[in-house]
Amino acid sequence: MLKISKKNLSFESATVSAGIDHNDQYGSHTPPIYQTSTYVFDNVEAGAKAFAHEEGGASHVYSRLGNPTVERLENAVAKLESFGMKDSDIYTGMAFGSGMAAITTGIISLARNGHVIAQDALYGCTSQFLKEEAPSMGISTSFVDTSDTFLVEMELKQHPDTTLIYLESIANPTMSISDIRAIAKLARDHNALLMVDNTFATPYHIQPLDLGADVVAHSSTKYLSGHGTLIGGALVAKKALFDEMNTWIFRKNLGGIAGPMDAWLTLNGIKTLSLRMKQHQEGAMKVARFLENNPLVEQVYYPGLESHPQHDLASSIMNRGYGGMISFELKGGYEAGVHLMNHVKLCTLAVSLGCVDSLIQHPASMTHSIVDEEIKQKAGITEGLVRLSVGIEDPEDIISDLQHALQ
Repeated sequence: MLKISKKNLSFESATVSAGIDHNDQYGSHTPPIYQTSTYVFDNVEAGAKAFAHEEGGASHVYSRLGNPTVERLENAVAKLESFGMKDSDIYTGMAFGSGMAAITTGIISLARNGHVIAQDALYGCTSQFLKEEAPSMGISTSFVDTSDTFLVEMELKQHPDTTLIYLESIANPTMSISDIRAIAKLARDHNALLMVDNTFATPYHIQPLDLGADVVAHSSTKYLSGHGTLIGGALVAKKALFDEMNTWIFRKNLGGIAGPMDAWLTLNGIKTLSLRMKQHQEGAMKVARFLENNPLVEQVYYPGLESHPQHDLASSIMNRGYGGMISFELKGGYEAGVHLMNHVKLCTLAVSLGCVDSLIQHPASMTHSIVDEEIKQKAGITEGLVRLSVGIEDPEDIISDLQHALQ
């Protein structure tokens, strides 16, 4: 049999093999689900060694601390986010029961009673957490347009106590893109960390760690699982950083670890990530061009369009296309948006994204209704903005559905 080093695999092949380990004692082809809450010790001495993490002790003691199926997922996500990097072996993953569990645990452990500079356009719950809950934990936040690196630099000068910069690789829902490489350098120069939510792009399109970010977050509910069947999240960083910041202990005590069934489903989803992302982005480009040429559409926000404010930057940091997410502003504002969403047939009116079917929603009244009004206006989340997660259907069918609903 021809033996190929995993270091020489393409990213596409790596997505298939990332969660595979054929060393299972029964020779199982797919990873088994360790659906257990606790683990058995041979004797008291063995249990003591396990809890003390001593050599020769059992590797698992309780599934809130760790689980073999969950660890498979953690290894798989870490391999993909650090794919092709020379020091990929020093990165590790942490799986969570939701994207927000990953994000909040990451922020709490990394910010450490300091200041956070956050992107103004963020997922609604992330924005709400930083604005309303984080202050009670000693964490202050200023929201800026991180697509303008100069503003980030000025904010760092105004807040020398900044410990964390937080942004999304592609902003939800405005689709703005920040120069991760430049901001990572600014963070290092000011002794701060950079955390990037890579949910929209996935490592198929952007690898923030390779651009200098310290931590990557995911809502694995979305593209990583891909089928809308679970809730999950993940963090990836250098193991030494997680150890230094006690992120493992925060997850243990906050209780946010992923369950084995959700981890197993996500592992199955990752196997087809490359295939799905290729179809998502090819369809999204066609749909975006249709919308851009439609007289009822005021503005389209898609990184692959030359009209996108950061198109050149996107082209320089995005691999294999521009993703499957589109936002667009309708002429007629809120009423036009309501009319569109109430008349689509193929596209599904639902929050979330990254499913194999196309999902459409109205951020101002749905996902971002909880965001502070001042932040929302500053970020450009208007009443007439529509967010579309382009599925893997035939793009001509999606276009036909939108065309009918717009009219």
